[in-house]
Amino acid sequence: MSSFGLATRFYQMGIVQRIDRWLNAMPHPPLVVEIAGRHVAAARWGNTRGHLDGLAVEPLPLGAIMASTVETNVTQPDAVRSALRRVFGRVPANGAQVALLVPDPCVRVFILPFDNLPRRYDEALPLMRWRLKKSVPFDVDETVVSWMRQTGRDGNLEVVIAVARQVIIREYEQIIESLGAHAGVVLSSTLAALPLLEERGATLLVRLCGKMMTTVIVNGPNLCVYRGTEMRAEAALLDPQAMLEEIFPAVAYYQDSWGTPIDRARLAGFGGKEALFGQALAAELRIAVGAISDAEGALALDGPAKDLVPQGLDALAGWMMNQNS
Repeated sequence: MSSFGLATRFYQMGIVQRIDRWLNAMPHPPLVVEIAGRHVAAARWGNTRGHLDGLAVEPLPLGAIMASTVETNVTQPDAVRSALRRVFGRVPANGAQVALLVPDPCVRVFILPFDNLPRRYDEALPLMRWRLKKSVPFDVDETVVSWMRQTGRDGNLEVVIAVARQVIIREYEQIIESLGAHAGVVLSSTLAALPLLEERGATLLVRLCGKMMTTVIVNGPNLCVYRGTEMRAEAALLDPQAMLEEIFPAVAYYQDSWGTPIDRARLAGFGGKEALFGQALAAELRIAVGAISDAEGALALDGPAKDLVPQGLDALAGWMMNQNS
């Protein structure tokens, strides 16, 4: 996957199987920072894989972050900076390069077929932007674009493309730069969480952050479906039927394209209503449904790292699992 430019990069995820030739191409800072709609958090991972050296989480005032693909995101920069300063007080950045996780709405993800794709970054980028021109609600020449290749079910070339407006990404970068850190990698939170999922068969992930629901289907090393939807309410006021109506198109597309069933589903971000939503999904799809904390990757974590997942810090834990160690 290609870099965003000087400092901003989308991490070259290996989806679930963490293909070494992808991972080794990108930096992997041990300090990961998440700026989410309701909190900022930082985790520092030790030299031993899975060892959590430090963790800090601070809440944000309502409306401090208004995640969007096109509009201003950091609407209360002083409040966000103050919370992050307290986080860095407990997990020092000390001018280090960090992995920066941003809300899902900042980043659009596409899975597109290609007959061929140049290997050279400067030759592939114009082609990426040309393909995206009619698919994004902003000028593609003012975007940061990253991509990775994967082999589709029929052996054809597919390209997973992540794209965001430069000005949106800079809002988040400038907050951490004002506190002496800088982003070596930028990634959306759901993409960071994917390594927690199973490495076998097909897994449906339904992840809710505020009103944004991200539906993902992975099959082995392949990202097959990625769909983001702004729901009319957060989990506490959301009806399971509304969730099902948004999931159906993704499931139908996957089954038509891959011709195989979904083996299991994982839920994240539904809080106290997780059981209710899980029961509705299990009854409709007739598959096993559990929390993301029950996924094989999450269960393989040790101690404090495992505890992050049910606390809504699954993206921090998922980032750790992609360490090149």
